[in-house]
Amino acid sequence: MTTYTARPIGPEALKQLRDTDDAGQPCRPFTDEEGGAPLRCCLRLSEPGERIALVSYAPLRRWAAQTWAKPGAYDEQGPVFIHAACDGPGPGNGYPFAHAGALRTVRRYDVEGRIVGGRLLEIPEDTTAGYEAAFAEAFADPEVALVHVRALEYGCFHFEVRRP
Repeated sequence: MTTYTARPIGPEALKQLRDTDDAGQPCRPFTDEEGGAPLRCCLRLSEPGERIALVSYAPLRRWAAQTWAKPGAYDEQGPVFIHAACDGPGPGNGYPFAHAGALRTVRRYDVEGRIVGGRLLEIPEDTTAGYEAAFAEAFADPEVALVHVRALEYGCFHFEVRRP
């Protein structure tokens, strides 16, 4: 059982991204012939034949708009895959895109949206325990309001975890 909740891109943000992404570009869905794209709407890998889109997403900017935080220079955007249409994650997804040996950054932000630390996580065989330990370490710091998990290779945003 997981203690922390991996948060997908929310329904309102998805609706907007399926029209115009956070870089101001129109959404251009395509048929994923191969599958395996990490979908941030339902926190699973795509399957061959699904309609998906690659859009620019600014997770901290969207969080800041809800909380009145001021992330300043930490307001970054980057590419994420989403379904052309999706109802969100199914029950019991746990921590997505987790496979032993994968490298992730666990980036910590304060209530203003400023980075207050982070660490490299090499996902162990027990993927859940690895993430649980990283999040417990992050939230042991009372300044940490939320955590972003990103792929090390390209820096792609995978998911967000908020203080429990």
